[in-house]
Amino acid sequence: MRRTRRLRLAAASTVVASALCLPPAARAAEPRDGGLTGLVNPFIGTQNEGNTFPGAAVPFGMVQFSPDTGHNTGYDHTQNRIRGFSLVHLSGVGCAIGGDLPVLPTTGDVTQTDYTKYAATFRHANEQASPGYYRVGLDSGIEAELTASERTAVQRYAFPATDKANVLLNAGQALHKNVSSKVEILDDRTVRTEITGSGFCRSTRPYTLYTVTRFNRPFTAHGTWYQDSITPGATKSSGPGHNGAYVTFDTRKNRTVEATTALSYVDAHGADVNLGTTYGRSFDAVREAARRSWEARLNTVRVQGGDATLRTTFYSSVYRSLLAPNIGSDADGRYTGWDQKVHRAQGFTYYQNWSLWDTYRTQSQLLSLLAPREARDMALSLLRIDEQGGWLPKWGYGTVETNIMSGDPVTPYLTHAYHQGLLKGYEERAYRALKKNADGVPPADTMYVGREANREYIAGGFAPYIKKRPYIKTGDSDYHHGGSVTLEYALADAMLAQMARDLGHPADAARYAARSRNYRTIFDPSTGFFRARDASGAFAGPADPARSEGFHEGTAWQYQWLVPQDLPGVVGLIGGRKAANDRLDAFFAHDKLLQDPARTAREVWVHGPYAYYNADKYNPQNETDLIAPYTYLSTGEPWKTTDVVHAALTLFTDGPTGMTGNDDLGTMSAWNVLSSIGLFPVQPGYPTWGLTTPVFDRVDLVLDRAYYPHGTLTITAPGTSQSDRYIQSVRIDGTTYERTYITTDALRRLGTLEFTVGARPSGWGTAPEAAPPPLK
Repeated sequence: MRRTRRLRLAAASTVVASALCLPPAARAAEPRDGGLTGLVNPFIGTQNEGNTFPGAAVPFGMVQFSPDTGHNTGYDHTQNRIRGFSLVHLSGVGCAIGGDLPVLPTTGDVTQTDYTKYAATFRHANEQASPGYYRVGLDSGIEAELTASERTAVQRYAFPATDKANVLLNAGQALHKNVSSKVEILDDRTVRTEITGSGFCRSTRPYTLYTVTRFNRPFTAHGTWYQDSITPGATKSSGPGHNGAYVTFDTRKNRTVEATTALSYVDAHGADVNLGTTYGRSFDAVREAARRSWEARLNTVRVQGGDATLRTTFYSSVYRSLLAPNIGSDADGRYTGWDQKVHRAQGFTYYQNWSLWDTYRTQSQLLSLLAPREARDMALSLLRIDEQGGWLPKWGYGTVETNIMSGDPVTPYLTHAYHQGLLKGYEERAYRALKKNADGVPPADTMYVGREANREYIAGGFAPYIKKRPYIKTGDSDYHHGGSVTLEYALADAMLAQMARDLGHPADAARYAARSRNYRTIFDPSTGFFRARDASGAFAGPADPARSEGFHEGTAWQYQWLVPQDLPGVVGLIGGRKAANDRLDAFFAHDKLLQDPARTAREVWVHGPYAYYNADKYNPQNETDLIAPYTYLSTGEPWKTTDVVHAALTLFTDGPTGMTGNDDLGTMSAWNVLSSIGLFPVQPGYPTWGLTTPVFDRVDLVLDRAYYPHGTLTITAPGTSQSDRYIQSVRIDGTTYERTYITTDALRRLGTLEFTVGARPSGWGTAPEAAPPPLK
């Protein structure tokens, strides 16, 4: 999902050169024990709008302690000035959010209050990062190190010998709009802030966070500022403008200063409680704990084969997939709900930050495999949002709804959780929330838009495209994207129908199943493509599908395969398997791809991170057609899925430009992980996993026995390579298997999945009955 300005496009040669010519120190810090954390490069995606961050975090942590260089989402590898190290970053988002409480070490007199003016210069040769750790040597001679725990940020600064070693704590500036802030110096070691912000693409309702920072030794002087006015010795500052504090140390004998900052979305007491979980531990101890937590997570996926670059891109993608959603409850269990009241999570951890339009397609499925206990708590958190805020979210940040993106992504997210067994004991509660969401529209006085075009969709079978309809609430409007919204609603209806059937609601199941076929209402026989309809029912926009209107961040070419509930129906509309395969071949430029996969991916498919429109080719940089390569599994030519997937995987490289567009809270990274191991959720919201050739000789998944009784799944593909990439046969637990998909129930019983590969396509998976079946 990308919502910001269009940027200049980088030539493919420049992208490759910048990925290969980085100084070694700007890639990753060396691991302490040679473990898997040493294969992670946090700088991947920090250039060319991947919008990732290189700073310190633990899996799903509340805090993401990272440098901000001036880019609207935080860090841009092309820039060389750090404004501060701030607490909150969302990996790969397309709009400004977070960046709260940027802190920066300086020396000398404090004369500036605007972080764009006092920013420190640095060189990438003096920069390192690894999971849970970041270090940079500033040109001022100060070395800064960052690490993190679940709810705290820990910093260590090595100053030159001076009696004016400062730490600036800027409460009044952030990546998003700062509404108001307060800063208070409590004693000679402690600074407290209260920050209210708003923003993300378009304004959201305000939300407030609280911080407390405690230093490991007393400071010798302090002061505060408001706007441009600096007051030495002052202990408080508040207001709608620039607010901040500075503390000063004498480092002529002891050059090192450490501090711990805790964050809470509840209140100052919550920040104090969270501070108590870490304060008093040394920087090195917290760093080592963070490294161990990442090592344990990465060890749930063990691969053999592939070169060093492939392993780095893979484990870096695993790492980014496990950064979000984020813990939202304090160490005492309290959290601020979407009713803006304080609640307590009992028996689970409350999570927040929901890029659902993106994550329902890949990242939620990967988490259900690698982190099912956390994935369960995440699903329960969504139910709490409905119970306390009145509606299920679409794109939630912190304690508020942003309404960014369109359609109904929460339904396949939660129906997937249901089918994975993550909602055990909460099935009916979840179903009631989903039914309310699927059949209604949120009240006008709430912050939600939900299925904004639902009345027209239910009455007429399609969401109308109303190009100039005014925005009623913050965020996006479904009416501006009637074509793609109709497809998204229909997909969600299909998934809800299956859940209704399973839970014994046959009438609902039949109703939702009928609505799942509403994709047919926007099919234009004269063009052979989906096409938005206006409020009168007439087809809208240009007939050319490459220039179609009413499709969110894409064209009719890219959305034509977003009917995973009934691909045979789509194939029939197009004119049968041959016509569908011909169209797929044109869409992927398959003839060129066979000649030069990497060049086709970079020069034919890719036109820049925000080039959504006016295209008739696959866009691997956006979520609109992430499942499109797997359509060949349903058209009798499954070997072409491997061709396309393996070409797309070449876009993931081990330098700052090595992401395909925005990562969107791990969505693109999860696509890389799942496609690399040969398992992909081809019907998001339903337990169907498509099969394609892994890129590793062997993958061992260490699975939670509470959800996967077998405990491990070993996937093998001996000799897999760019030349020997075609599936010749598949065996599951030693038995020949001819289908191009497998179900979650089968995965739970499975111990081994064996691929035999070769240099030419085979007849495997080509029979009609081998394809993933449509949902009824």
